Amino acid sequence: MKEFFKYVFATIVGVFAVSFIGIVLMFMIIGAIVSSTEKEVIVQENSMLVLNMDRTIVDRAPNDPFEGMELPGMFASVKTLGLDNIMESLEKAVDDDRIKGVYLDVSSINAGMATVEEIRNALIEFKEKSDKPVYACADKMMLGQKAYYLATVADKIVVHPEVGVDFRGLGGEMMFYKNALKKIGVEMQIVRHGKFKAAVEPFLLDKMSAENREQTLTYMGSLWNHMLKGISEERGISIEKLNELADEVQTFKKGKYAVESGLVDAVEYKDEVLADLREITGIEGTEGVPIIGAKDYASAAVKGKGKKYSRNKIAVIYASGDIGMSLGSGEMIDGDKFGREIRKVRQDSSYKAIVFRINSPGGAVFDSETMWREVKLAAEEKTLVVSFGDVAASGGYYIACPADKIVASPNTITGSIGIFGQIPNFGELLNDKLGITTDVVKTNKNSDLLTLTRPMTEHERAMMQLNIEEGYDTFISHVAEGRGMSKEQVDEIGQGRVWSGENAKEIGLVDEFGGLQDAIKLAAEMEGLEDYRTVDLPALPNPFEELFKMGADNVRAKLLKNELGENYRYYEYLKKASGMNGIFARMPYDINVN
Repeated sequence: MKEFFKYVFATIVGVFAVSFIGIVLMFMIIGAIVSSTEKEVIVQENSMLVLNMDRTIVDRAPNDPFEGMELPGMFASVKTLGLDNIMESLEKAVDDDRIKGVYLDVSSINAGMATVEEIRNALIEFKEKSDKPVYACADKMMLGQKAYYLATVADKIVVHPEVGVDFRGLGGEMMFYKNALKKIGVEMQIVRHGKFKAAVEPFLLDKMSAENREQTLTYMGSLWNHMLKGISEERGISIEKLNELADEVQTFKKGKYAVESGLVDAVEYKDEVLADLREITGIEGTEGVPIIGAKDYASAAVKGKGKKYSRNKIAVIYASGDIGMSLGSGEMIDGDKFGREIRKVRQDSSYKAIVFRINSPGGAVFDSETMWREVKLAAEEKTLVVSFGDVAASGGYYIACPADKIVASPNTITGSIGIFGQIPNFGELLNDKLGITTDVVKTNKNSDLLTLTRPMTEHERAMMQLNIEEGYDTFISHVAEGRGMSKEQVDEIGQGRVWSGENAKEIGLVDEFGGLQDAIKLAAEMEGLEDYRTVDLPALPNPFEELFKMGADNVRAKLLKNELGENYRYYEYLKKASGMNGIFARMPYDINVN
């Protein structure tokens, strides 16, 4: 009995201890949020605006109470930087005498090529309007190709003596799982329309198909040539010479060789970099150089740069992530949710135009169709311009095609007008490898339709193929209607083929080159608006409300997501797969446009 009470007492003490720690952590979190929301941003005289490119660059800065927070016993959360913050800060800095220049920390860059293009163009515009310098520095490990492309707009590029420029051309390696799946007794059954629809090839083949190799070389060549053109213009090195340097591979050469080749301007240690910054800012002696990050500066008060009130509103609706696969990570596009957002704007007379920002590789047909319908209805009533980010392919293009105009970067990945369905067969794995057998009870001939434990019958495959063909016909019909083309023309450039933005403009899938700000200006021009303000949607949640709405599971998921970053989606996929039960396994297979 004594032992019993001892363990009961220990359990009670443990519960109180855990509860106390939880309460302390909660107050720490609340305190951090309060301090961050109440803090007034001070911009010192003679400051440098710092763009730290090693953060994950997203279209829209999150309103996340856990962002950048370090909790006891946990890794630091993944830090993000909004493209909207970068754009706003560069626009403010043009006429702000307190900002003497821009410092680009470009050792690495965690962003897609179209995002890099938007930032690059904004920096060029900043230099032209302000006559202030842009200074790029790489002092960690390696200056990557994407980061180097961005850095070439700088007035001066410096690298640490031990840092080289990773300049070798674009390339990629694709992994194929067909033989591995065969060894473990799993067959991935695929039905598709589109000979270029390569998303499923890893499960079907052991190497790239001729069609996939063709499309990959086409868009990769387009991206590379665009990069070379931009580098050549800024660095004064011919495209032929740049290709020679890439063929020679600069990756393992130290900084001094990059200076000799003309890729960078100087090799410098940190003290020499600081001396450069003092010269730019006019600070004498050995005093430190005041700096301010884009996120803070975007919220700072700058004379003459406050948002002006206007009765005319342009809605900027953001859609980022996979379509119709919302598993709680916050980076998926829910068709109903975004459909409601578009519908509210359509029915609100104060909104004169809509800009729909899409950054998505595609996803589920159902959600894509739901969003397409709302975009079409909105475009019939209001000026609607779509802005493509890094990728707007398959379902991402599906939801864009009714727009009045589509604006993309030359290095946006788009197209992929195709459709596929997939269902795995685990029969051999279960029966032969694991010794698990199954039996079926059914009331009708096809009651066990599309089971995961046997191959599809010819009848099932035929029905699935018919479903896919109808889905593809719907897809190309929508594109033909939206783009003023025939279905035959769309089919010719469709078939699941991926295009660069530059290629897409040539074949009529895109109207103009530009970023989000260009799309907003175009929408205003089309609507004849000289006086307007933009409203970003969906509205970001209040961090206090989100915090108190969170249960223990949601808090844990939020923290885990911050630690894993982009890899969190794989955790979610595994969690979803492990949670499948018999009923779920009998549900209709997934049809995807990605």
